[in-house]
Amino acid sequence: MQFAPYLFFSLLGGSFADKFNNRKVLTFTSLGGAASAFALGFIALSQHAKIWHVFLLAIATGIAAAVDGPVRQSFVSEIVGADDLSNAVSLNSANFSLGRLIGPALSGYLITLFGTGPSFLLNGSAFLLMIFALVMMNSKEFILVPPKAGESLKIVEGIRYVRGRRDLTEVTVVMGAMSLFGLNFHVNTALMTSEVFLLGPASFGFLGTCIAMGAVSGSLICARMEQLRGLQIVLRTAFLFGVLSVVASVMPTFMLFALTLPVIGALNLITIIAATYTMQMTVESSVRGRVMGLYLLVFMGGTTFGAPLMGWFAETTNPRYSIAAGGAVTALFVCGVLAMRRLRPPAQNEL
Repeated sequence: MQFAPYLFFSLLGGSFADKFNNRKVLTFTSLGGAASAFALGFIALSQHAKIWHVFLLAIATGIAAAVDGPVRQSFVSEIVGADDLSNAVSLNSANFSLGRLIGPALSGYLITLFGTGPSFLLNGSAFLLMIFALVMMNSKEFILVPPKAGESLKIVEGIRYVRGRRDLTEVTVVMGAMSLFGLNFHVNTALMTSEVFLLGPASFGFLGTCIAMGAVSGSLICARMEQLRGLQIVLRTAFLFGVLSVVASVMPTFMLFALTLPVIGALNLITIIAATYTMQMTVESSVRGRVMGLYLLVFMGGTTFGAPLMGWFAETTNPRYSIAAGGAVTALFVCGVLAMRRLRPPAQNEL
């Protein structure tokens, strides 16, 4: 429910990024996220939460996030100069990915200590801090690139642009497969904790912490090493991510399983940063929002189908098989892209 809106609103968000004032759009999407989080927190505290409440508010959160994503990515280029844009894009991507990984880890501990309601209230407060930061920015220092006269701002132009760039198409395909089959940590770690190792929320939070530690390490490595960005890094780290996921699936004990997660988290973060860098830094500024909208539609929208699919597979077979299958399919997609590049090598003007 939360990720399905990416399928319908990411392209719209990309169009907004190329047309409207990005700071104002981000303020509205942050207000939407805050309202959903506070509502669910108060409903949980009231002890009257129903499953339809969760579904409805998850959809509302997803709509705000789907519009927010491409606008936030494009906003980076407005608030930093050209000399710092490369590192800013990597930092923004790292923050985005770390949030997805650290959030479940932190929530596991918060639920154990205080319950579910306070976790959502804290989430809502974080949105308010974001809004405060946006309001306090000096818009006079923004670096704006107005659209060229007569330039088309249609959503379809972003799709055509990606189709015309082989490197962007390959990144989108690999990240779509990785999102659909491999990036289901919130499902897999929960099932491994409860169904395989028979442990509780605190242990689930610990596994999330292990992934987050690796992700932090990956972001720091990318920040210092310029060469860890680009198509080739996407392919290599995505393949290693898939292989190591298969290795993690056969770990016999909780601690051995936990020890594999920091490396998986680091590979995950490096892959996402390299992919986002390629999609954002190698495109024309006039279509950047729509390109990122398409990328997020595939990358985040893949979770819409991947999470229930891999969850069903884990439920009907074994969580270990789900993790192994996700990793194996991710690695096979990378091999498929590499095979196509060998059969039809890229032209000199392609990456």
